[in-house]
Amino acid sequence: MNRVKGPVAICSLVAVMPLSSLPLEPAKPLLRGLIVALLLALAGCATPTPPPEPPPPPVISESTWRRIDSDIFAASLGATEESKDYAQELMQRWRSLVYQRTDAEFIPWFSGYWTRKWLTMKVTWYQLSAEGEKDAVVNRLALYLQEQYQDRVLNPVARQISPDWIMAQTTQLYVRLLREQLNGIAPRYDVPLDQFDRHIQDIPAIALAPPPSHSASLYQVVNAEPFDSQPAYVALIDRINKTPRPAGTWSADAGISSVARVTSESLVTERNTSGVAAIGSLIGRAAGMVISLGATGFTAMLNQNQRPKMELQLRENLHAAFDEEWLDLMHNPETGVLAGVHHLSGQIEGSLADSVAQPIQYEPPSQTISLPDEQPLRDENSTDEAPYRLW
Repeated sequence: MNRVKGPVAICSLVAVMPLSSLPLEPAKPLLRGLIVALLLALAGCATPTPPPEPPPPPVISESTWRRIDSDIFAASLGATEESKDYAQELMQRWRSLVYQRTDAEFIPWFSGYWTRKWLTMKVTWYQLSAEGEKDAVVNRLALYLQEQYQDRVLNPVARQISPDWIMAQTTQLYVRLLREQLNGIAPRYDVPLDQFDRHIQDIPAIALAPPPSHSASLYQVVNAEPFDSQPAYVALIDRINKTPRPAGTWSADAGISSVARVTSESLVTERNTSGVAAIGSLIGRAAGMVISLGATGFTAMLNQNQRPKMELQLRENLHAAFDEEWLDLMHNPETGVLAGVHHLSGQIEGSLADSVAQPIQYEPPSQTISLPDEQPLRDENSTDEAPYRLW
C-alpha cells in the first residue's frame, strides 16, 4: 500500500480504537468485519482535500483594449522609422561600393581604345542583322552594355551587399523591434498573457492568402523562429521579387541606354569615316599595312586625348541614372528595400486604425490579477544568394 505524504487528519474512529488495542488471537467473524471497516475508514481519512477552484479570468474593458491597440500601432510606427534609417544606412553603403567599382572597372573598360574598336565591330554586325533600323542597333548595344555593367560592377558588389539582402535584413529588424515593444504591453495593463496572445492573433500581419499558409497573424510573425523560414514570409518576399519594376529606371533613355545611344551613334560615325584602311588595301599590301597601322595609331592617340572628357561625361550619366534607381529602391513601397516593412506595417496599422481612432472613455478598473514582474555585411566570397540585377 502506498504511503501518504504530508499531514493526514486523524479519523475519530481511529482515535477511539487504536490498532494496538486490537486482539491478537484469531478474530471471530464479527471482529474481522470491524477490522475491515476500521481500515476503510482510515483510508478515507488519508484522501487529500481537493484544491480550490481557480478564480475566473479577469474581464478586460474595451477602453483598455483600445489603449493596447494604440500602443501596438505606435510600436509599429516606431519600428518602421528605425527600419527606414537602417535601410538608408545600408543603401548608402551599397551606393558607395557601386560608385567605386564603376569608376575603377567599368569606365576605364568602356572608354578604352580597344573596347571602342570591339563595340564598333558589334555595331557593324548589329546593323547588318537589323537591316538599317537604327533603333534596333541602339537597343541591342544598350542590352550588351547593361550586361557588361552587371558583370563588372553589380555582381561583384552583390557578393558583399545588395538591395535584396538589405530588404531581408530590414524586414527582420522591423519584426525584432516590434517583438520587443509587444513584450512590455501586456504587463503595462495587467492583461494576462493568454488573453493578449489571443488578441494579437486576430491582427493580420501578412495577407497573401490563398493558400492560408501565405497569411500570418501578428502573433505568428513575432513568435516565429526563425522568422525568415515562415511560409508566409517566404511567399511575401517571392511576391515582391516577382513584382514588375516600374518603367523608367535604368532601361529608359535617361538611364544607361542614353549612354548606349550616344555611343552607338558615335561608333557608327567612326565606322563610316574610317575609310583609311580601305584605301590602303587599294595601293598594295605592304603600303596598305603601313597606312592601316598609321591610321590605327592616329585614332588611338585621338581617342586618348578625348578620353578624359568621355570618362567625365560617362561618369555623370551613369551616376545620374544610378541615383534614380537608388531613390526608387528607397521609396517604392511595392518593390523597394522597404517593401516587406511596408506590407507588414500596412496590415497591422490598417487593422488597428478604427480602434485607435475611437475616443477613449473612462471606465472603472476591472478586477485583474497582476503578473510578475545589425548583421554584418556578407563575405565577398559568399555565394548563398543570387546577385542583384537592376535590369
